[in-house]
Amino acid sequence: MQAINPSNTKPSALMPMLIIGMLFFIFGFVTWLNGALIPFLQIVCELTESQALLVAFSFYIAYVVMALPMSWVLDQTGYKKAMSLGLGLIALGCLLFIPASYSHEFSVFLIAQFIVGTGLTILQTASNPYIVKIGPQETAAVRISIMGLLNKFAGFLAPIVFTALVLGEFSQVNAQSIAALSEADKAIQISALADGLVKPYAAMAAVLLVLAVLLNFSSLPDLVLDKPNSEKEASKKLMAYPQLILGVFALFLYVGVEVIAGDTIGLFGSQLGLENATSLTSYTMAFMVLGYLLGLVIIPRFVDQAQALSRSAILGLILSLAIVFSDSQSTQVSAILWGWMGLGLLPDTITLIAILGFANALVWPAIWPLALDGLYSLTARGSALLIMGISGGAILPMVYGLLAEHFSSHSAYWMMLPCYGFILFYAIKGHKMRAWKRD
Repeated sequence: MQAINPSNTKPSALMPMLIIGMLFFIFGFVTWLNGALIPFLQIVCELTESQALLVAFSFYIAYVVMALPMSWVLDQTGYKKAMSLGLGLIALGCLLFIPASYSHEFSVFLIAQFIVGTGLTILQTASNPYIVKIGPQETAAVRISIMGLLNKFAGFLAPIVFTALVLGEFSQVNAQSIAALSEADKAIQISALADGLVKPYAAMAAVLLVLAVLLNFSSLPDLVLDKPNSEKEASKKLMAYPQLILGVFALFLYVGVEVIAGDTIGLFGSQLGLENATSLTSYTMAFMVLGYLLGLVIIPRFVDQAQALSRSAILGLILSLAIVFSDSQSTQVSAILWGWMGLGLLPDTITLIAILGFANALVWPAIWPLALDGLYSLTARGSALLIMGISGGAILPMVYGLLAEHFSSHSAYWMMLPCYGFILFYAIKGHKMRAWKRD
């Protein structure tokens, strides 16, 4: 992988770092808007839980459906132009929110989400190689960590900004309060809520379009990547690596539980009648930021990647059990954690869901190097396969929604136990496997 640089002088990494940092901030902001958007659209479009979680499904499924078409676009346009195109597609999806808001048509919202997810697919695929390339190889891990922190910090801000700009004077509105209204008052309230989406999404689209143009004319160098001799042959060879195949499944389960922790907390809070339920995802993201900062300190000084992964999985198991047995009327956990600072208290169940962000923080960065270890020339192909694991964010939240409707929102969190159980297996044994057992 080589950057095109016509001069012999080494360019400064500052400007590329700023540009890529901006893109990673956008990744986090747009992705974790879903946590606020799901409970909001449940009210506006009068949806069941599983229907509301189609918002996440339509977003994350784009990573799978559009991965190959977008890789073809990437080959045709080059990396810098592809990133500009990705920003343009996200802007198009944001613009589609305007007619969706006026019509209250949930299907239009889903199409808009799919377009936004498609834009992020090409944007992420195109921008990630720059993280390694814009500076020395030995400091690549530091740059990756900085990008991750920007991503998670944007995820922390997104629900807060959404709640402030979209809900505004309606911050106390939730599923409980809407259900108590008469049909006439409900229609008026829903219409007013939906109208609140128009200006913020129009502004976001305008900003993204400007950034797309600026990026296209920026000094960011393009990349030339070596192409594999045979995609078919590479795919066959990849199947022979258990650490990769099991890693893909572990990543699939991880993204699923990560999205459940970030996107269902608002739904649950809305059902409990909490104010500003659309901002609750920020608590999950705040704990993820704390986990990320801890990872920068302890890995590899005190624990290696496999140990970090196993401890994260164990904490996930403990928290999952605590969630299903927690009392939604009690606020003792938040009182202990932050009540002494004078911050508002939350029900124990909500607090424990948020703390899952801490358990999840180190899973993604730990699985990747363990899954790609020993692949050598197939590393790029293995990375592409791991990206497919993002589809867990589309499928597992839907499973949660169906379980919540058939049982309860509280008991549906039981499904996270086998997910963390497999991640623990991968941390202890799965990543060490170098061949499939044969009879």
